[in-house]
Amino acid sequence: MSVLARLGLDRRELRAWAAYDWANSAFITVVVSAVFPIFYVKVAGQPMLESEASRRFTIATTIALAIAALLAPILGAIADRAPVKKRFLLGFSILGVAATATMATIEQGDWLWALVLFGVANIAANGAFVFYDALLPHVARPHEIDRVSTAGYALGYLGGGLLLATLGAFGLKSTGAVHVAFLVTAAWWAIFAIPIFRVVREPALPPERRASGFAAVRAAFRDLRATYNELRRFPQAALMLVAFLVYNDGIGTIYRVATLYGAELGLEARSLITALVIVQFVGIPATFLFGAIAGVIGTRRAILAGLAVYVVVSIYGYFLDSTTDFFVLAVLVGLVQGGTQALSRSLFASMIPRDRSSEFFGLFAVFEKFAGIAGPAIFALAQTAFGSSRPAILSIIAFFIVGGFLLTRVDVDAGRAAALAANK
Repeated sequence: MSVLARLGLDRRELRAWAAYDWANSAFITVVVSAVFPIFYVKVAGQPMLESEASRRFTIATTIALAIAALLAPILGAIADRAPVKKRFLLGFSILGVAATATMATIEQGDWLWALVLFGVANIAANGAFVFYDALLPHVARPHEIDRVSTAGYALGYLGGGLLLATLGAFGLKSTGAVHVAFLVTAAWWAIFAIPIFRVVREPALPPERRASGFAAVRAAFRDLRATYNELRRFPQAALMLVAFLVYNDGIGTIYRVATLYGAELGLEARSLITALVIVQFVGIPATFLFGAIAGVIGTRRAILAGLAVYVVVSIYGYFLDSTTDFFVLAVLVGLVQGGTQALSRSLFASMIPRDRSSEFFGLFAVFEKFAGIAGPAIFALAQTAFGSSRPAILSIIAFFIVGGFLLTRVDVDAGRAAALAANK
């Protein structure tokens, strides 16, 4: 077996599909995780207090995620009635690229303009991923889904890590340097998104499901109601969604509060960026490894192993006391972050009917986005109650334990059999 086959990238359409993760993840890594939060608090949010700037940033992020969560199932249902998956993917990509590039106009004190652009870019990035994910069961064969999904995440880590490391090497201390980072990230997203539009075909729709214009919209709303009802036909996929909602909330919380937590402990911005680069580059081989592990012990067990490591991460984070400790934490997160999320995506994809993939991944996106709301909110409550982020970090453990327990109740074989029967 060739190296590309082992990685799940032995066909042109698979490589083109995975390349979009390389393109879009640069925005997530550079803008969402590394650059914008610090830039907003230190520059755009001035002269308000940093605590107030952080509060407004959290509110804006929550609103953006909520909008993305509400749009995802509706547009997903439309895309399963009309051949527009790639068109929606293109539209969201263009919107995200434009919003990211326009961030280069943000100056000191432009707090509202900054939040609007950041919110629009987040909605676009998350909206694009709905249709990107929905293409997975169409480009990958059933036995390839785990490897292809993890390959996409790994390429996303590599792309985001390379760009962040390059930009960090040139320095991100001045407003002008951050503006350049926004422009370069937008260009990266645009250029490397091209292969999926040139190579991957729009999935064919069964004649009985096709509609156009307002008929497609009306049918989409009927389908959306039916999809929620039809989850009863796929109880294992539904339970998987609930488990994912819970444990992904913990993953998302760590992802979003890591830099703020490090800053509160007094770590330098350069150290925080270095830690994010560590997560990216450790995540590359680790994500591929998770795909291989899933082939040996099963997808569900591999995810559970990742959640166990996250419990360790939360406990270790409580005792974190130095830059070295933060780097060790970054290594641990890098080992499991991409693998657990990639395998969650592929496990869900294996338990849903292919010809309604956009609808079901619209639901997946709803659960994924709302998973990014409860965790940070509980973290903030714990932070307020204890007056510090250190004890608040322990509150995240509950998400991994409860979500992992629910995942153990998922009958994967029954779920895949139900999806296979629906595809016939």
